[in-house]
Formats: sequence, structure tokens, C-alpha cells
Amino acid sequence: MRITTRRFVAAGILAVGLAAVAVAAAPVNKIEFTDTKLKNGLRVIISEDHSAPVFSIVVNYNVGSRDERKGRTGFAHLFEHMMFKGSENVGANEHPYLAFMYGGNMNGTTNKDRTLYYEVMPSNQLDLALFLEADRMKSLVITKDALDNQRNAVQEERRLGADNVPYGKTGETLDELAYDNFAYEHSVIGSMRDLDAATVDDVASFFKMYYAPNNAVIGIVGDVDTKTTIAKLNKYFGPIAMQPTPPVVDMTEPPQKEERRVTIDDALARLPRLDMGYKVPPGNHPDADALSVLATILSGGRSGRLYEAIVRQKQLSSNVFAGSAANSRGPALFSFGGLPLPGKTVAELEAAIEEEIEKIKTGPIADWEIEKARNAARSNFIGSLTSTLSRATLLSQYAMFYNDPGRINTRAEAIAKVSAADVQRVATEYLVKTGRTVVITVPKPAAPKGGL
Repeated sequence: MRITTRRFVAAGILAVGLAAVAVAAAPVNKIEFTDTKLKNGLRVIISEDHSAPVFSIVVNYNVGSRDERKGRTGFAHLFEHMMFKGSENVGANEHPYLAFMYGGNMNGTTNKDRTLYYEVMPSNQLDLALFLEADRMKSLVITKDALDNQRNAVQEERRLGADNVPYGKTGETLDELAYDNFAYEHSVIGSMRDLDAATVDDVASFFKMYYAPNNAVIGIVGDVDTKTTIAKLNKYFGPIAMQPTPPVVDMTEPPQKEERRVTIDDALARLPRLDMGYKVPPGNHPDADALSVLATILSGGRSGRLYEAIVRQKQLSSNVFAGSAANSRGPALFSFGGLPLPGKTVAELEAAIEEEIEKIKTGPIADWEIEKARNAARSNFIGSLTSTLSRATLLSQYAMFYNDPGRINTRAEAIAKVSAADVQRVATEYLVKTGRTVVITVPKPAAPKGGL
């Protein structure tokens, strides 16, 4: 089968220093990877690393909760479970059994932007990993029994992770209030009602549209030979037919012109909680790196401004966080949050966070502080490249999200170029009250018991 291959030589970091300064000064090694597209549209990124006799394979499907429609939410996450329930040549739950029995591990994850499956295996088990992934892409078994079983599993996961835990509804409420576009507004796990309403035909149609070779990117990193691996990919995945391209998701958000605020009751919470989200651009926007450094200045551990001012000096909270989704495909939220200590109030905590935001905008950022933040942000990113699995994930994700797998090798350098002026500019532009959403979660008093 005819394939087209492009080869890249890109900058990457293979080791992380013990200190941020050491990381900043560390020499940059080169990582080679290939970017190949099979005739059926399957895109594959391969990076050889022979330092250990293992490899990681990541199958990134271009489908997340953002691709769902009203009344049919939770399908992407449902398939994270369904994909392990058997295919034409692999029985229910045999996929994980075989991976574990041959010395590997595997799992799957879903978020708003993609659904991902992976195996980490000994290098002599490449055929097994490719066979398992290709078989379920080609012939997943979708029956009413399998659907009912996994629907119940997802609903129980929702009960345990959202409905019956303290602050379980806080994140959902923040997204629902902050976003006008349904794509990011609803939760990844979906609603109980929508899951109950799903039929076998609904699920089969969703699978056919989104779990096709032309809607996936595979990343393979580790002890493999590129030429041999491409031949095996052609063998296992080549016969799988491509499908019509799924509809493009509209991710646009209208400008937010005023603050949005809500207070919710939580019967399981014991302390009030403050969450604030400011809209910021997607992860490939030129301001993304400056926002990453901003988050590090504010919330980079015990040396961050929020900890120093709010936790140590004012003793308003035991912990305050700030951060932004680094790899979002659509508008993200730069979030702040914390729980006021007993005797302190949400209003005091909110005012203290606002004070630190204004100091970033108008006050000086010392040379040592911006250098420390740059090094820490760069170190965090470099640290994410230390395993074959994380590199396979980022290579496939950058290819799918931004059509730029080489971003894995340029981001550390881009972070190192962020200036204090860049940080102040993005803080001034994006951290504005009219563009923020505030959710205050308060403990709900227990209902009085009946009886005399």
C-alpha cells in the first residue's frame, strides 16, 4: 500500500536537571521522528528510543465530549469503557489481560478534546499491541448487553466522582456558567438522563463516525525500528476502511462582557470553596507560554505569590491554586481556587486573590522572579517528556490538535523567551473582572430529622 512519509529532526530534552537553573542551562539533544500517513488516512508519528527494551503506543481519536450533541452527552467517555468489551478476534476484557500477561500495561482516557488509548509493552510485543488496537478499531462488538453493562459502569463512576463527593458539582457548574458554546459547556462524563436514553443504534453510529483510521493519530515511541513498524502498521491497520470526515466542531465563544457569578449548595462539603475562571485562548495561541509562566509566578509551590501572601502571611487558606489548561483546543479557563480556613470568609479570600492579580499587572516583576518562573515552567514541561508514553501522547496530540507534532521540541525554548512584560501584558488582557466566572460552593445544612 502506498504511504507518504515526512522526516523531521527536532529539538528535545532527554533529561531533567535537579534544579531549575540546571535545566535552563542543560544542552538540548535532538530527537528524530517520522510523520507518516497511510492510504486510509491514519496518521502515525514514530520516534525511536533504544535506551530501554520497551515502547509505548498511543491511539489518539479525534473525538471528545466537545463532539457530542445535546441529549446525547457522555458518548466519548462511554466508549472509553466500551472499547475494552471485545472485538471480532478479542473477547471481552481480553485486551487488558493480554497486555498485562505479556509484561505491559494499558489504559484509556477521555477529555473534552480527544479520546486516548495506550499500551506500554516490551519491544518484542509490537505485533500484539498493533493487533489489539487495530482489531477494536475495525470490529468493536456493540451489543445491548455490552452497552447496558458499561452504561451502568459509567453511571456508577459519575456517582462516585461527581454526584456523591464534596465539591463534585463545582467544576461542572463553572463550565456550564462560563461557556456559551455547548462544546465545552457540558461535562465529559455526561448526564444520567442522556446515558439512559442511549440506544445501540446511537452508539453504533457514533463509533462508525469517530473511531475510523482517518480520525485517529497514533504515536509510537521507544525501542522500535521505524521502517519495520510502518510495514506492520500497514499490515494491521491498512485494510480498515476510512469513513466520511466528521463535522468540524465550532469552538468559538462570544466575548464575555460582564462577570458571571453563582452560589451553589453542597450537602457533602464542610468548608466553603471559591473557584474563579477567566477565559484565555487555546493552547497553541502565542500567549499560551506567557500564561504558563504567569501561573507559575502566582502558584509555583511555596515560592509562588499566592502561597506567600495568602497562605503564609494572611493565613486565609491552607492552599490556593492558579493555572490554565495548557493543551486546550478551544478557549480555556485560567482558574483560581481555594478553601478559606475556619473563621475566614470567601469574600476575604477572593479579595486577596484579586490583590495579587493587580500586583502582577501593575507592580514590578523582579529579574530573579521571572527567571525562576521561566525555569520552573520549562522544567515542568521537560519533565513531562521523560517517559516514552508521555512523548507518544504529546506527539500524537500535537499532531491532532494543531497539526504540529514538532511543538513538543520547541515549547521549552518558547517558554524560556517569555519576558516580564509578556507576563504583565497577558495578565492585563485576560484577567479582567468582566471576563471571569465565579462559583462559590457553600456547605448545605443537613435536613432536620423527622419524628417527635
